[in-house]
Amino acid sequence: MKRSDIRNIPEDFEYYINLVDDIELSEAFERSLQQIDDLDIAKLDRIGLKTYQDGKWSVNKIIQHLTDWERIWCYRAIVFARREGVVPEGLDQETMAENSNADELPVERIVADLRQARLATRSMFDSFNRQILETNCKFYKYEMPILATGFAVVTHQIHHFGVIEERYFPLDS
Repeated sequence: MKRSDIRNIPEDFEYYINLVDDIELSEAFERSLQQIDDLDIAKLDRIGLKTYQDGKWSVNKIIQHLTDWERIWCYRAIVFARREGVVPEGLDQETMAENSNADELPVERIVADLRQARLATRSMFDSFNRQILETNCKFYKYEMPILATGFAVVTHQIHHFGVIEERYFPLDS
């Protein structure tokens, strides 16, 4: 199914969802894997734990954040796909970042972990039929079809990789 097949996108997610072309979800996952593979690991290593502003996350924490939230989106998707129940209302990304050990790990490892999570996510979403993809997922104050959660994973990465390119790459000097 394509991005344009999504019905009922919460307003807070429109920006993210619209970061991807109107393509099939499987193609969006393939492009996202290519985007991961195209990361300049040497440049990320040189940037290290620098941030563009006090209080902002390092590149390591941003990539860990992507992996953490991908796993959360997958948990939400599978719970609703299997009509099992409810998911936690909301989670605090700042608390999660503070309690990660991403800054202790080499960026290569964090990127490899993101790639492995993406492969598993793609496999899970590829197994869903149209009925499952159209099933509504309800959490916190949002409701959207499972299809939208798949696109949210991809577009979340597009957003943060754009931030890395725009605000962190200039730190490589």
